[in-house]
Amino acid sequence: MRKFLLLLALLSVGSVFSQSKSFKVSGTLIGADDQAPLEAATVYVQRVKDSSLVSYTISDRDGSFVLEDKTYDDKLHLLISYVGYNTHSQIIKIPQDKTELKLDVLPLELSSNSLSEVVIQSTAPVTIKKDTLEFNVSSFKTKKDANVEDLLKQLPGVEIDDDGKIKINGKDVNKILVNGKPFFGDDPSITTKNLTKDIIEKIQIVDTKTKSEAFTGEKGDKDNKTINLTIKEENNKGVFGRVSAGAGTDKRYELAGMVNVFDNDQRISVLAGGNNTNSPGFSFGEISKMFGRSGSTSWNSNGSFSIGGRSFGGGEGITKSQNVGANYADKIGEFADVSGDYFYSGSNSENESSSQRETILSDSRFFSNSVSRSVNDTDSHTANLDFEIKVDSTFLINIKPSFGYTTTQTNYYSSDNTLNENQELINQSMLNSNVESLGKRFSNNLSLTKKYGSDGAFFRLQLNNSINNNESDDYLSSDTEVFGSNPESINRNQYTSGLNKSRGLGVDFTYRLPVISKKLFLNFEYEYDRDSDENTKSTFDHNSISNGFDDFNEELSTDFDYLDTKHSPGLKVSYETEKWFTSLKGSYVFRTLENNDLLREHFNVKKDFEAFEIDYYFNYRFSKKASVYSGYDYKTAPPALRQLQAYSDVSNPLNIVIGNPNLSPSNKHSFYLGYSSFDWQKRTGFYIYTNFDFNNNEVVSKTEVDPETLKRITTYANVDGNYRGNASVSYSKNFKLDSLRQVKVRLSAWGNLSKNINFNNGVQYASKVASITPNLSLEFDWKKVMEFKPYYRITFSKNKYDIEAFEDRTFSRHNLGLRTATFLPKNFEWRNDISFNYNPDIAEGFQKDAWFWNSTLAYSVLKDQGAVTLKVYDLLNQNTNARRTATRDYIEDSQSTVLTQYFMLSFSWKFNSLGSKGETRSGGMHFF
Repeated sequence: MRKFLLLLALLSVGSVFSQSKSFKVSGTLIGADDQAPLEAATVYVQRVKDSSLVSYTISDRDGSFVLEDKTYDDKLHLLISYVGYNTHSQIIKIPQDKTELKLDVLPLELSSNSLSEVVIQSTAPVTIKKDTLEFNVSSFKTKKDANVEDLLKQLPGVEIDDDGKIKINGKDVNKILVNGKPFFGDDPSITTKNLTKDIIEKIQIVDTKTKSEAFTGEKGDKDNKTINLTIKEENNKGVFGRVSAGAGTDKRYELAGMVNVFDNDQRISVLAGGNNTNSPGFSFGEISKMFGRSGSTSWNSNGSFSIGGRSFGGGEGITKSQNVGANYADKIGEFADVSGDYFYSGSNSENESSSQRETILSDSRFFSNSVSRSVNDTDSHTANLDFEIKVDSTFLINIKPSFGYTTTQTNYYSSDNTLNENQELINQSMLNSNVESLGKRFSNNLSLTKKYGSDGAFFRLQLNNSINNNESDDYLSSDTEVFGSNPESINRNQYTSGLNKSRGLGVDFTYRLPVISKKLFLNFEYEYDRDSDENTKSTFDHNSISNGFDDFNEELSTDFDYLDTKHSPGLKVSYETEKWFTSLKGSYVFRTLENNDLLREHFNVKKDFEAFEIDYYFNYRFSKKASVYSGYDYKTAPPALRQLQAYSDVSNPLNIVIGNPNLSPSNKHSFYLGYSSFDWQKRTGFYIYTNFDFNNNEVVSKTEVDPETLKRITTYANVDGNYRGNASVSYSKNFKLDSLRQVKVRLSAWGNLSKNINFNNGVQYASKVASITPNLSLEFDWKKVMEFKPYYRITFSKNKYDIEAFEDRTFSRHNLGLRTATFLPKNFEWRNDISFNYNPDIAEGFQKDAWFWNSTLAYSVLKDQGAVTLKVYDLLNQNTNARRTATRDYIEDSQSTVLTQYFMLSFSWKFNSLGSKGETRSGGMHFF
């Protein structure tokens, strides 16, 4: 019966679509004042009945426009909007047969408010200003319970990948603001997942800028975008939030809650949560977080994981986490804004991993097998403050202190063995380690900006300082055995106390002198940086007589002071017109690296480096829908301290590392080119980006392997001729079938190419690695009915060597997937995420292929303010993270612990009293 009703509903909706009529409106827009064509004016049509948006477009460079679509209305309301001009309005009739309505050259009258730069309220779906792209939220229809992420997916030029990473016109979004202020720091996912569409009025998109750059009107970050969400005025006062709880099989659980209190300029938000499903504690069980693909999370060296730059505790394997956070933003008086946040995150993670590696030598090869197990406990506290003080219209002060406190305990076990090419056991090792660490940090950024006159002159002073203290206690036991004609056994039972103190100080001066008002500028710049480290590692062997760790082991201990000092004066010239912008910066770098080894004074190092660096950038805007940019950088980088230190590090008896004090700085030439375009009339987007780096004097490892024991001795050397490049291209096209159904096709590809000069047992050789990944995806969206999104990608990789000892290798990897969503019957939402991964070249014993199917069924209750959800993770119970890694001299297959199948039943409830009268607004399901 249910299937019959569903079929009947689909047929009924389809019968309505069959009555839709095509229409086409074209014309040319000019300004009535100067008769010049109006580029990027918004042309849109609304239903006369309810003013809902039917379609829109943007005028071309010559002012012409063509608006085509389908409707089942007999007449529509045509509106034409352009910043600074009065909005044109007229009713157009839609005939039964497809005919084109051609408008004559249409002059728009200058608004009386344009000269005073008053922002005119408009219902236009899109407004393009000089450096801002603005969307009117009410023009983009979504399900009634949509959050900001759901809304962003409806906007042209916006792409959101599986991990929630946002791109706009091919550029990454690295910051989301609410009314111009941070919302829980710089983590975009908290904002996009937890703020609902119905409180947002407009979405503004600009290049990412610091507060000082925005204040002075400088060009911002050319590679990243910022989204600013403006709250409706009537929604700036009230309380809204959400709570969720779930329990599942295999003792899986999740708890989450968030409360937001808005009172005009004052905003207070609190969140808390916990789970053992490898999700941030405040995830509310969203599919994109719970069902994330392997490798989508960024894992930190201390075992914690981070999203948007914020640490949430955890580690590889299975993670149990708990989190508490608070955010505050307010306006103090007329001139000062303040915001701050605090986070506590705790976690416990367990992981087991195994790997098989084939290492290729110039005259032979050997094989390594490894298994490991780790348990990690982390507790982290972070707090951030941001003070913005506008003393007057010409003077800005910005202060940003940050605090952190982290404790970590890690138990680690590993077992390794190494075999020669005849599969004979050459050496083996076992290690047990128990490490406790404590980290404290403080940093602060002070920025003072003073503007002079109206031509663009300013002076800026920035002071940055940081203090980091890290203490550790490491109890280690290891057994290493080397076989062969001279067998050797190395047994260690040790305690190591570690202390690292880092201090950083940076001073930046910038004075901008306008040569031609608001067009040609000279920047006089000076940068000073001083970074110091005090690093002490005291190792004590176990004393069997005293039964304590009191025998100091100088060979395995270090005690050094490190100082990195940099002075860099520079001059930058920039020129800007309406169509293009270019800048050239030259700076001279004086750098001193100094290391004082208190245990081995004969290894003290002091090196002075000087270099000239260049930074060039060019951008040309063909129109307000297409632009090209390119640049060239020449940078130098000194060797790392450890690479310069000549002492022998024997902490790993099978791999001894010796520095090289004669290393020179590396030089890198970087070229990049990008083009982005979105055709508003054809609904097509095209983006391409490529960059190439040439490296001379690059520091690389130089390893000698003993043919009998397979022990390795590694040092470092400078080489010329390394290069790395990558490129990506994307084409998307939207096909609007009618007012409710559309199809989006996206073709993309990305590739990498590199050449690395290496050393292998004294033989220098070059390895070239090339890979390409074409991708095809389709998105069929039937509003309020269903979503259907298949995709396929394949990766080809080839490693090529210029010596006969190394065999060229070719690999491939296939990924096929399907995401579906069904919104019928009423109050139900059923989502599926199915993927198939195939790695044909992986070694025997590792899983080559797997199906991964996650499903959720949600039912809305309590007048759409609550929802009951049944979620299934890994329905087919085939989850795996087996992977193959190929480098310049080895190939490795590995896998580790993954989250396995579970079922979970959860309940979520939303509350909302936002509004000028404090009335409760209707809610709905909020699942992603």
